Amino acid sequence: MIRLDGTRLLEHAGTLAELLTDTVNGGASVGFLAPLTRAEALAWWEQRAADVSAGRLAVWATCEGERALGTVSLAFPGKTNSRHRAELVKLMVHREARGRGLGRRLLATAEAAAAAAGVSLLHLDTETGSPAERLYRSAGWTPIGAIPDYAADPGGVLRPTTIYYKRLPAAALTR
Repeated sequence: MIRLDGTRLLEHAGTLAELLTDTVNGGASVGFLAPLTRAEALAWWEQRAADVSAGRLAVWATCEGERALGTVSLAFPGKTNSRHRAELVKLMVHREARGRGLGRRLLATAEAAAAAAGVSLLHLDTETGSPAERLYRSAGWTPIGAIPDYAADPGGVLRPTTIYYKRLPAAALTR
């Protein structure tokens, strides 16, 4: 598993785009409608490079050869009173790599990096009833409630989302 800086994200943008299209076209709700084209996914990843370079976003990827099998990101708020928290975003595992514990390893990597950076609170949202909920609950995340009709799934149907949080061991902020 590697943490991508802005340059490496751009170098891996093609394989990350393939992962994103597989995720969305496979039915996972990660913010896009299906069918998601490779060009759309590539443009989305390329647009993330500036945030990564500026430290507003941290991205990890697991690759097998030249192929991205999974990714996870942490989005850091820009407000000075919010530096103790981050949002876990875009945890994705390629359909062919699911069931091998990769999602759990990606999640653990992001949590450990957040704690090392002094982040003491993580939060996320995920489609209510999705397979991701089992992962988050089993990893100690706490659900705080669901919002109805929060986002459209890849097929365009409005679905509820559940908000989760997880407290991490307190540490001094290092970012």
